[in-house]
Amino acid sequence: MSKEKFTTLKTPAVPLPIENIDTDQIIPARFLKATTREGFGENLFRDWRYNSDNTPKADFILNNGTFTGKILVAGKNFGCGSSREHAAWSIYDYGFRVVISSFFADIFKNNALNNALLPVQVSDEFLKKIFAAIEKNPSTTITVDLPQQKVTLEDGSSESFDINAYKKTCLANGYDDIDYLLSLRDEIRHFELVH
Repeated sequence: MSKEKFTTLKTPAVPLPIENIDTDQIIPARFLKATTREGFGENLFRDWRYNSDNTPKADFILNNGTFTGKILVAGKNFGCGSSREHAAWSIYDYGFRVVISSFFADIFKNNALNNALLPVQVSDEFLKKIFAAIEKNPSTTITVDLPQQKVTLEDGSSESFDINAYKKTCLANGYDDIDYLLSLRDEIRHFELVH
């Protein structure tokens, strides 16, 4: 399933300065029954967002209209725990396109990249700087430049991030793995004719 192309994103961000957020907190196991990727956003951080009577918890960040945007900024070790791909589905379906943290669990990172969600790993120091900028001004914008592999704050400070070259190509073109192979159709045909 191809998604929108990702090049540069400039948007405010939602801060979630909690470390070791696991996939069961991102999307609780009881919501994993669906077989398509849609509809998971409504249950993103379900147990943190809602009381048992389904009323929103006023003190949870996603229920606070002060913070908006397509970037989620989270504490260290984001996406640890089980390997559920639904965690990436729920974040993307909610409307986030980037998650910034100072460390990601490997399985979550791969699941995110496979589902057009960009995990941006920055240093602990730069993560603190991002949180401080958002706290000072909730509408401050963060620019994530995929071609340059750089995150930039409004004050001009920036940091580079790493990404697998193949996944970068897929994100930039809105490809999933099959779309990528289909994009090579002509080259594959040419190879078959020559060999």
